[in-house]
Amino acid sequence: MGTIVATSRTPAVLRELGARLRTLRLHQNLRVKDLAARAGVGARTIDRVEAGHSVGTGTLVRIMRGLGRVQAFEALIPPPEPSPYEIEQLKGKLRQRASGRPPPEPTS
Repeated sequence: MGTIVATSRTPAVLRELGARLRTLRLHQNLRVKDLAARAGVGARTIDRVEAGHSVGTGTLVRIMRGLGRVQAFEALIPPPEPSPYEIEQLKGKLRQRASGRPPPEPTS
């Protein structure tokens, strides 16, 4: 398997992700049709993903759940943490909506 770098074009990234998903499936000794049944997708969909074709986000989540790896999305897109400024301003209140204005400049 290769590596994914910032300069990789989308088709190369999709091929690499497909190869990694195939390796995960094989390490779990799953046939394509078994993973497809677990994920609730067609076997052809699994074949296409492993070949590097694009699929919808929902399909990718189903496949990752079928592999028992949905927690990998946590590392992909970690939840945002409030900045120190926001912590001080909010004092425990959770933000519910965006104002549409740029954040104020911090003062020294």
